[in-house]
Amino acid sequence: MAGHQLPLLVASLLLATQLVALAMAHPYSAPAHGAHEEEVAVAVQGVVYCQSCERVGTWSLTGAKPLPSAKVSVSCIDNTNRVRFYESFKTDGNGYFYAPLQGLDLKGSPTALQPLRACKVRLLSSADPKCNLLTNVNYGIAGAPLREANETSYEVLLYSAGPLAFRPAYCPLKPHY
Repeated sequence: MAGHQLPLLVASLLLATQLVALAMAHPYSAPAHGAHEEEVAVAVQGVVYCQSCERVGTWSLTGAKPLPSAKVSVSCIDNTNRVRFYESFKTDGNGYFYAPLQGLDLKGSPTALQPLRACKVRLLSSADPKCNLLTNVNYGIAGAPLREANETSYEVLLYSAGPLAFRPAYCPLKPHY
């Protein structure tokens, strides 16, 4: 009986030796503590308008026109109210801005950010001298909260803010008949 077990023992030892050699040739290394397995790309989008004179003093954007070259800021704070991200972005010819939040740390620590709660978009400036007064439409001054965008992308977590608006510096008086 011992003679029948010897070939099995030798085969088991050879298999174990090969597995050890294979493991040493391709060692598995777990990610270091605090290392990110994969960076998650995050972006915010929105549109900035020039509010029509007829709607000044309201939150209505009826008759508003997209505002090219307007600047907005995106800022994110952690749970101790420290700013962890801040950058400004400019709108395109259609008043649209796309703000990739490069360097925004979403995991790894108790102060990791959750963009829906931690980030806000604010109006900064308008390139149009005829429409350059800030409004708080959708909290453009106080800080517009983010919401999940309806679009699905596997490359980026996309959020939306606004729409935001500046108002004209001068609106002619309406005649009252």
